[in-house]
Formats: sequence, structure tokens, C-alpha cells
Amino acid sequence: MTPKEQRNRKLAEKMIKNLSRRHIEAFYCDTSAEAIEKVKELIPDGSTVTWGGSMTIRDTGLTKALHEKGTYRIYDRDLAADREEAVEIYLKAFTTDYYLSSANAISEDGVIVNIDGNGNRVAAITFGPKNVIFVIGLNKVCRDCDAALKRARSTASPINTARFDIDTPCRTDGICHNCNSADCICNYIHFLRNSPHGKHKVILIGEDLGY
Repeated sequence: MTPKEQRNRKLAEKMIKNLSRRHIEAFYCDTSAEAIEKVKELIPDGSTVTWGGSMTIRDTGLTKALHEKGTYRIYDRDLAADREEAVEIYLKAFTTDYYLSSANAISEDGVIVNIDGNGNRVAAITFGPKNVIFVIGLNKVCRDCDAALKRARSTASPINTARFDIDTPCRTDGICHNCNSADCICNYIHFLRNSPHGKHKVILIGEDLGY
């Protein structure tokens, strides 16, 4: 085991304990391949499944793997023909058995931080789906909530504005300006500090994933 792998496992062990105190069951996987198998283990055949705009769950190959398994009813926004159909899928998310997401950041003590432009992801994380599974690379881990929020706004948001080709000040220079731009993607800031009724689960992965 490499020094980095040792550190990752020790950090994950600490975070799993901290998440448990927040009524969130958590798991650690060294690799994306292991994480995919864990997700499939957690989701029973026949379940309805959808996901947010996370690059992490796409980069891992998770969405492709769920389609290929062929035992789920999947609402896939990536296959929507147009914006109207995508919005219909956003709304279906509230009735699904499982909603998959990542996080813009997570504190070492287990607070999950997400920022949205439209609000569909943070809304589904909060209410509607029976179960929410977060898939989070350890590169998203921050010392505390303040650091997690700074990461979400100063690292994830400028990259996502470039990904979406949105005209915001952070797109210009890569720095958060706390703007009120019409195209701002930091309209909804969400902190998940406890999971009511154990609705949320977290899979931590020992890889750098997403933004």
C-alpha cells in the first residue's frame, strides 16, 4: 500500500465515523470500479433511478454501468431530446427510489456542500427521492465547512461555468466574485448536516474525481 493509499484509508475511516454521527451510512472504495459495484449492491433490481449533473458519476462510468445492468427503470437527463424533456426528468426525480449525486465539497466532519444554478439537484437531495446516494472523490474533502464552501465557489463553480459556456465573471478570470450575474450558477447553496431517517448514503472514493 502506498503512502497516499494509507492516508486515504485513514481519512475515509475518520469521515465514515463522522458521517455516521449525522445518520449517514458511508462506505470507502479505493477505485471507481469498486464504487460502481457498491452502488449496484445498494440499489435493488426494479428500482427507479436518476441523477443530477455530476461529472463524478459520469467520469466513474457509473451511469453507463447502471444502463448496462438492465434491471433498473432509469430516467436519464443526458438522453433528453430538448430542454423541455430534461425538465420533465428533473421533476420525475422527486418520485424515484434512488437519486445519485456527487458534491462540490464535503468537510472532514461530514457536512456535504452543494451549489446549484437551477436548484433541481439540491431540491432532489433535500426532498422527494426515497434514497440519495452521494459518490464523492477524496479530492472534494475540506478541513471544515468554511473551506468546503470556498472550494465549491472558488474551484467547482468557475470550472462549471466554463463547462456550461456561461457568461459570468468567474468564467473570465477563474475567481469567485460573489456576483449577481443573470447566468450565476451559485444561486442555491446547500449544506446537508444530518440525514432524516437515514435517507442519504455516501460512497467515498480514493481518486480525484469531478470538479
